[in-house]
Amino acid sequence: MTYVRTLVFSLLLAGAGVAPSAPLRAQEREAQSPPAAAGTHDGVAPRHDADSAVSATVTEELHGRAPDEHGQAGPVDIITPHITDSRHIEYPCLHASHGFACEADLPKWPPLRIGGLTIDLSPTKHVVWMSIAALTCMLVLLSAAAAHRRNASEPGRRRGFTAGVEAMVLFLRDQVVLKNVGPHGEAYVPFVLTLFFFILFANLFGLIPYGSTATGNISVTATLALLTFLVVEISGMRAQGVGYLSTIFYWNKDLNPVMRVLMFIIMSPVEFIGKLTKPFALAIRLFANMIGGHVAVLAFIGLIFAFGSFFVAIGPLLLAVGLMLLELFVAFLQAFIFSLLASVFIGQIRTAHH
Repeated sequence: MTYVRTLVFSLLLAGAGVAPSAPLRAQEREAQSPPAAAGTHDGVAPRHDADSAVSATVTEELHGRAPDEHGQAGPVDIITPHITDSRHIEYPCLHASHGFACEADLPKWPPLRIGGLTIDLSPTKHVVWMSIAALTCMLVLLSAAAAHRRNASEPGRRRGFTAGVEAMVLFLRDQVVLKNVGPHGEAYVPFVLTLFFFILFANLFGLIPYGSTATGNISVTATLALLTFLVVEISGMRAQGVGYLSTIFYWNKDLNPVMRVLMFIIMSPVEFIGKLTKPFALAIRLFANMIGGHVAVLAFIGLIFAFGSFFVAIGPLLLAVGLMLLELFVAFLQAFIFSLLASVFIGQIRTAHH
C-alpha cells in the first residue's frame, strides 16, 4: 500500500517547529528565584529590583492571579500561554494550587553547532504534539489499511471505522488529487494524503483539553508550505524540462522583439514573486485560521472571569461552545483546503504555458 510511504513522511514533519515563541520555562524558573539578600538601611526594607518584581509577577501568575500596578491581584492572561509554544507540557492532575492541570518541563538538550550556526533541537510543546499527530496518523491509517486487506475478500459493503477512512482516502484521491494534478497523478496521492491527515490530526489535538495546536505555530505551517513549494517546483522541472524556465522568465514569442524584451523585463519579476506568494499564502492561511479561532474562544471564556457574574457568563459560554463547534469544522476545512491548493499548484505548473 502507498499509505506506508505516505505515513512515514509525516514523521519527518515533526521536526519543524523547534524554536519556541513563548518564554522558556527555564527563564521562568530563573525569574522565580528569590533575589539576592540585601541589607537594610535605617530600618528601611530593601528595595526590590527588576528581577524580584518579575519573580513576584510570575509566582502570582502560577497561582492564578497577577498583581497590577497597585499591588492588587488582577486577572491572568489565559490566552497567550495556550496559543504559544513553550518548554513545558500540561497534563491532568488534582493539585490544590494548580487545579486540574500540572506542568512538566521538557528535556533540554545541548545545542547543535554547525560552523558558526547554533541550532537548538530540544523538544517543545508543539514538537511533542506534532509527534503525537504523526504517530496517530500512522496508527489510524495503517490499522485501516490492514483491516481493508483482511476484509477485501469478504462480500458486501465496508462498515464502521474502516469504511469511513476508506471513503476519505478515495475522495481525496479521486476528487482532489487526480482531478487537479493531471495525467499520471497517482504518484502525488501519498504526498497529498500525508498533508491532509497530518494537518487534520494536528488541528484536532488543539481542541482537546490539555492539547496544543501545532498548526497555530507559523514555523510549522511555513515548513509545510516550504515542503509543498519544493514538490511543486520539482514537479514542474520534471514535467516541462527546459520549458520550466518559462514559468520564471516571461518570453512571449507572439510579440514583436521590442515588446518581447520589454515584457520580459516587466513580467519576469512578477512571475518570480508569484511563485513565492503561493507557499506564503498556504502558511499564513492555515496559521491565521487556527490561531484566530483559539483567540476568539479564549476571549469569550475570559469575559466570564472579567465580569464575575453568573448571568453574564451564560452569553459568553454559549458563544464559546458555538465557536468550538465551528472550530471542529474549520479543522477539517483547513486540512482540505491546504491539500486542495497543493494539488492545484502541482497541476498548474505541470501544464503551465505562456
